[in-house]
Amino acid sequence: MPDKRRTGAGSVAPTRHPRPEQDSRTALVDEPPGLCPVCRAGGPQPFLSVGDRDYRRCPTCAATLLEPGQRPGPALEYRHYLQHENDPADPAYRRFLARLAEPLLLRLAPGARGLDYGCGPGPALAAMLAEAGHPTALYDPFFCPDPAPLEQTYDFITCTEAIEHFHRPAAEFDRLGQLLRPGGWLAVMTCFQTDDARFAVWHYRQDPTHVVFYREATLRLLAAQRGWSCEIPAKDVALMRKPATGEAGVDKGIGELA
Repeated sequence: MPDKRRTGAGSVAPTRHPRPEQDSRTALVDEPPGLCPVCRAGGPQPFLSVGDRDYRRCPTCAATLLEPGQRPGPALEYRHYLQHENDPADPAYRRFLARLAEPLLLRLAPGARGLDYGCGPGPALAAMLAEAGHPTALYDPFFCPDPAPLEQTYDFITCTEAIEHFHRPAAEFDRLGQLLRPGGWLAVMTCFQTDDARFAVWHYRQDPTHVVFYREATLRLLAAQRGWSCEIPAKDVALMRKPATGEAGVDKGIGELA
């Protein structure tokens, strides 16, 4: 069954998987000190301390960041993920994933092939997409660690309930862009942060493996930095499209946060 973490009245948000960068064979490097690990701008500022956890806020992309020295190690992460019980056959779990799957499927060409990046131990989303005619490869550092899928390119990539675990988000998004074919879609799902006043008691913050929290504007900026478009078709879901060959991308200027 899904993780028993509430996102609102009657809704359940399962955390599916660890941060994919953990595999040492595909290790990513830290950003230089003083730069935001999400957008690579300078100057994240102290935001809030809750117990023994200290958070910073990037004034450019509005991401909220756990201090690097307080991030969990892989052993703690793995123990935490083993506690999750997300059954691919569970209808409630599939309904949760359908918030991303349904709008993505409307945008895919017949036979499009994809990758579920950070699929976890129960890759229900990949099964749902395959059932709709879209073969989907799997990669996860703990549960599907074969790096062979990272040597191919794809028409779409899904990354659900994983980007909040990324220790090096900018490098991860760069890698996802390299894995994506021109004209392809990157579909992500994470709980968007909206209310600073409730951040300390927010259930999403209380997960010990969540180290970065995104706003809708954060993801729009990450897409714009790479020349991608970005749509928000449902709550906590972003669909980013890499321009097709010969197609102009969006303006890469930072612009103003929404």
